Amino acid sequence: MKEFAYVIKDELGIHARPAGMFVKEAARFQSNVTLTKGEKTVDAKRIIAVMSLGTKCGDEITLRVDGDDEDTAFDTLKSFLEENL
Repeated sequence: MKEFAYVIKDELGIHARPAGMFVKEAARFQSNVTLTKGEKTVDAKRIIAVMSLGTKCGDEITLRVDGDDEDTAFDTLKSFLEENL
C-alpha cells in the first residue's frame, strides 16, 4: 500500500470537472484507490463519493492505493493531484 497526503491548492477545491477527471484516471487501474478527508474515506473510483468529501482549498486529503498495479496507479494519481488540484 502506498499513501500520499496532499493539501488542495485549487481555489474551488475538488469540484465536478477535476473530480470527474480524477475518477476516470483512478478507474484505469485494478488497485483499490481511496481518498480520505478527516474521518471520512471514500472509493476514489466513484464520482459521488469523491464529491461527498466536500473538499475545499486548504483541506488535506490522503490518497491510498493498494493492489497489483499500485506503483503505476500511485505515481499517476499523485501527479494528477499535484498538477490539477
